[in-house]
Amino acid sequence: MIAWLIALPAVVAAFTLTHRVLRRRGRAVLRVITVMNLLLLVGAVALVVVALTDTPAAASGTQTAAASSGNSAALIGAAVAVAGASIGAAIAVAYTGAAALAALSERPELFGRAIVVVGLAEGIAIYGLVVAILLIGKA
Repeated sequence: MIAWLIALPAVVAAFTLTHRVLRRRGRAVLRVITVMNLLLLVGAVALVVVALTDTPAAASGTQTAAASSGNSAALIGAAVAVAGASIGAAIAVAYTGAAALAALSERPELFGRAIVVVGLAEGIAIYGLVVAILLIGKA
């Protein structure tokens, strides 16, 4: 768990640097951002490996170490499920919400249908939350 706390300032610094680089334009900026993305990917993979291989103290038995590894994998899976579903829902709501507003500006009587479509898009995030609750319950 300490690896996550150590890596958090590095991730924040990388995002801040990326934001500053994005203000400029040109091919050199594209190369810099590609390299930074690759470094963040390598760092994220290293953090996941450290988190999955993090074992408790040597005094506890091997069965406890295996359970801890399974628990951390389930928790990481829950986090990925919520993050992926939330990002997908955000993209879906962005497109359907914009289309719904455009349709409502021309025909206001479509309000009920537009809200249903946006609600269905938002349901994706709820599915990710349900999967995360199931994974945490099994951990």
